[in-house]
Amino acid sequence: MTVITTLIIIAVLILVHEWGHFITARRIGIPVHEFSLGFGYKLFSIEKDGVEYSLRLIPLGGFVRMAGEEPGDHSDPNGFSNRTPLEKIRVAFAGPFMNFVLAILIFIYIYTFIGVPHASNEPVIGKVIVGKPAYEAGLRENDLVLEANGDKVRTWEEFTKKIAATPEGAYLKLLIKRDGELINIKVRPEKNETSGGPAIGVMSKLEYTKQNIFKSILIGLQQTYQLTLLLLAGLWTMITGGASAADLAGPVGITRLVGEAAQVGTVFLLSFTAFLSINLGILNLLPIPALDGSRIVFAIIEWIRKKPIEPDKEGFIHWLGFIFLMILIIIVTYNDIVRLIRG
Repeated sequence: MTVITTLIIIAVLILVHEWGHFITARRIGIPVHEFSLGFGYKLFSIEKDGVEYSLRLIPLGGFVRMAGEEPGDHSDPNGFSNRTPLEKIRVAFAGPFMNFVLAILIFIYIYTFIGVPHASNEPVIGKVIVGKPAYEAGLRENDLVLEANGDKVRTWEEFTKKIAATPEGAYLKLLIKRDGELINIKVRPEKNETSGGPAIGVMSKLEYTKQNIFKSILIGLQQTYQLTLLLLAGLWTMITGGASAADLAGPVGITRLVGEAAQVGTVFLLSFTAFLSINLGILNLLPIPALDGSRIVFAIIEWIRKKPIEPDKEGFIHWLGFIFLMILIIIVTYNDIVRLIRG
């Protein structure tokens, strides 16, 4: 299910991105030959109004094939290569822009129809992470913790303090109430990779406060802005050598993160989807050949030079960029698999 969920999320992000290019090109008057979801071998296609809509084998991207983009197809006066620099920028920017719009809409939906999550201080188990000590010991969602090592537990804060005070290798003895029945459970905490302290893999119960549509729009804009700054800061850290390219997550890593977000709850899965959408928008604005950012750079150069770069030369540069990106995906996927094997 995690793999299916990941593929659906990636498909939605790509679909929205490519739809931005497609709808902008059509409005400008650029003929579109194909709207494809995925790369490689064509699995399915249907033609409508002169446009071929296709589904391809590799679900890691997509493309909108416009007139005037390929070798031997530069004579069409309405084609992309014969458009003004501003029109080219509009088409290239529309894809990443739609990813930011999608993120905002996801946040608006969350806060309007689900609500802003707040951690409850009741000693009630909200989520139990599968595979962690609490799950293996038998703790389940909605269990009420009454005692820990013989001491009364009245709040979630008291419960977490008991977990933190458990010596390494020792068991934490819990008395819980489940469906009116009292149950004794022993759980041995493990070291939390983030904090370095003891943890058992549980989360407090969340309470949700729904917002009106105007407040949701404001929060959605703020969340998208803050995440954009956060991702840009992370990108700058990597460029300046503060982080390694080995820390990047590829398809396998994203699948693992989707699974973890899904375990926590719908809000977190939707929020992570918005995060990925912003990530995709920023990535495509980078001035790397084959990405939208490079098309914007070429259009700016054309505007400064007052004449376009030869289409064949530009196409070759984009082809080299595409090869580079495919190699990068293979390397990142390899790192994902190594991390997965090493746990």
